[in-house]
Amino acid sequence: MSKHHQETAPIVERLIFNNRIAVLLIFALLTVFFGYQAAQVKPDTSFEKMIPLKHPYIVNMIEHENDLPNLGNSIRIAVEIEEGDIFSTEYMEMLKRINDEVFFLPGVDRSNLRSLWTPNVRWTEVTEYGFDGGPVANRPSYTSEEDLEELRSNVLKSGEIGRLVANNFKSTIIDVPLQEAYPNPENQSELIQLDYGDFSRQLEEKIRQKFEAENPNIKVHIVGFAKKVGDLIEGIIKVVMFFAAALLITFVLLLMFTRCLKSSLTTLVCSVIAVVWQLGLLRTLGFGLDPYSILVPFLVFAIGISHGVQIINGMAIEYPTSQGSYDAARRAFRALYIPGIVALISDAVGFVTLLLIEIEVIRELGIAASIGVGVIILTNLMLLPILMSYIGISKGAVERNRERAARPQKTWLAVARFAHSKVAPVSILLAIAAFAFGIYHGKNVAIGDLDPGAPELRADSRYNLDNKFIIDNYSTSSDILVVMVKTPPEQCSAYETMEAIDQLEWKMNNLDGVQSAVSLVTVAKQVIMGNNEGNLKWQGLSRNQDNLNNAISRAPSGMFNSSCSLAPVMVFLDDHKAETLSRATAAVEAFAEEYNTDELEFKLAAGNAGIEAATNVVIEASQTKMLLTVYAVVIFMCLVTFRSIRAVLCIIIPLALTSVLANALMAFLGIGVKVATLPVIALGVGIGVDYGIYIYSRLESYLRQGLPLDEAYYETLKTTGKAVTFTGFTLAIGVATWIFSAIKFQADMGILLTFMFLWNMFGALWLLPALARFLIRPDKLRQ
Repeated sequence: MSKHHQETAPIVERLIFNNRIAVLLIFALLTVFFGYQAAQVKPDTSFEKMIPLKHPYIVNMIEHENDLPNLGNSIRIAVEIEEGDIFSTEYMEMLKRINDEVFFLPGVDRSNLRSLWTPNVRWTEVTEYGFDGGPVANRPSYTSEEDLEELRSNVLKSGEIGRLVANNFKSTIIDVPLQEAYPNPENQSELIQLDYGDFSRQLEEKIRQKFEAENPNIKVHIVGFAKKVGDLIEGIIKVVMFFAAALLITFVLLLMFTRCLKSSLTTLVCSVIAVVWQLGLLRTLGFGLDPYSILVPFLVFAIGISHGVQIINGMAIEYPTSQGSYDAARRAFRALYIPGIVALISDAVGFVTLLLIEIEVIRELGIAASIGVGVIILTNLMLLPILMSYIGISKGAVERNRERAARPQKTWLAVARFAHSKVAPVSILLAIAAFAFGIYHGKNVAIGDLDPGAPELRADSRYNLDNKFIIDNYSTSSDILVVMVKTPPEQCSAYETMEAIDQLEWKMNNLDGVQSAVSLVTVAKQVIMGNNEGNLKWQGLSRNQDNLNNAISRAPSGMFNSSCSLAPVMVFLDDHKAETLSRATAAVEAFAEEYNTDELEFKLAAGNAGIEAATNVVIEASQTKMLLTVYAVVIFMCLVTFRSIRAVLCIIIPLALTSVLANALMAFLGIGVKVATLPVIALGVGIGVDYGIYIYSRLESYLRQGLPLDEAYYETLKTTGKAVTFTGFTLAIGVATWIFSAIKFQADMGILLTFMFLWNMFGALWLLPALARFLIRPDKLRQ
């Protein structure tokens, strides 16, 4: 470590230890302020935060969102009758009441709501007098058999079977488009943002629970982005229990490690203060907690414990040669301030690289993590030593530490063998083999979702069971890719446009992974056939423009916009797996390249599948860039600190091995790289570097004293090594509690972070000394 760095710590040391009372008073006032702010933090998410707003697909979708009212953010409510079918008075009355209740929920786009009871769901038939039609439900109530039979006839002629009406006639769907912001009923000039958590609760209380309790024969199934996010927010509340469990487990482990109640409690309190400050700062800066960043306070707490243990351990080492707790605290601070702050700044700057990903929810996670780690510099590297200078470590703990240090420690003697000249080459060869294994299997990691339904939730969650019900009972998939066909005004029905759309439909209908494709051409063909006595020979496009104009005039709402300048082609997919999405979008892009002109443009993409496809593209493009940036930042910080490329290699290579093996683990577990798992890469690298920095810093100090590598590493293990081992297990156990979360992506993050924390610790203890054997020259360090 450079002379400049060695001089920095005493300056900061004098500043805080010579003004302890003033510093403690400032910390107390800030804790009260941030505590007040933290108490007001609420779950906060939105549709826009979850999608890459700058991707061309999303730009196109937003540009035309007013022309695609039913293809953006919406939910689908399937109302099922268990005994009987939908053609009964019982069912229709219940559906009408549910429809009315949904109509008045805040945030619902009421003009575009669709169900059997709304006038925009119509039936059409061809008679000897021409076309006839009307609303499917054209009576105020259905109490007689004649009325119900008429309803059955209207449904059969509506073309909604498999869409709004189940194939088995035992359920129907209420299609509910939502407004991201809606007028305040008390002040129409003011807009209210849709609260997904509150909206989801209202769906449960006012729709599902109310009507299922009222009529046990009725079951309600709800799917859609807003409901999924609502379920995730509900899961956030339960996360508090995991935090409490982590708090208790950590305290027990701290007590076992320090054998000192007061130092354990002080470390715990400082780490909790770090969480309070982080949440308070987020609130002060105008941020909330979404389903992804809710896990950041866990990490902040665990990282705080990690660095706090280094301080406590450092004090215990210094105690025997110090003049009391004040002197021991100052010495520990002096020894650990630089490696600690370098490790934490590396963490923080590494998390900032998440800002490179143009998805707001990931950026906010990066901001929250960076703020939290920055706070730990103050609470656990400064506040903790000051508090410990007053509180001190119990005599019993100091005596136990002295006795342990005086006698040979068999465990550390065994671990120290990794630095031996005969063992180190074997370790290097094993590491090379592990790299090869990880790279070979890691290439199978997929981008995006690998499971049907909502992969953020478990397969047996209520949402995924509802989604399965809709998939099993309706012909149209819930995964919709929308291609927007743009023309000059009044030209969407031109023969050239309709012919091109027809060609796209044919291509997509014959593409693997596509269930069907629907557009105004589909309707036009049916109408033209109907105008010709239903003869199948006439089911095609007419070159007569008047015939085409007449045909599309009978298309339902949403098939084209009011100026006839945009016509969506809805492609229903088998699933939203990355492979399916990339195949479908590639086919559309190839088609667009061939058919696009100055007057006709095929634009991707709307629908939930279009959003997923855009997200996958952004994640795939960002993954390597983010990883390289994280490593570049960490390498730069280590290089500035240790002024040695060889030292940087000793710290970075074990870290890189962890990243490679984590990719292989994701491939084995079937976890794709997506919004939830991409940040784990930065988190694992940022936090994992701490182990290497602490171990190498202590190892270098012993090498400078002239100790041979084997002995220097043994002394390192006796001091810093045990603290690193403890923090590795503590971090891993803390995040391992997430594995039991009802939210699957939290469980996935828990598995990956547990692996990365443990392997980073093991890599630092095992591989770093082996690399040092070949890379570090002690004689150069002593100069």
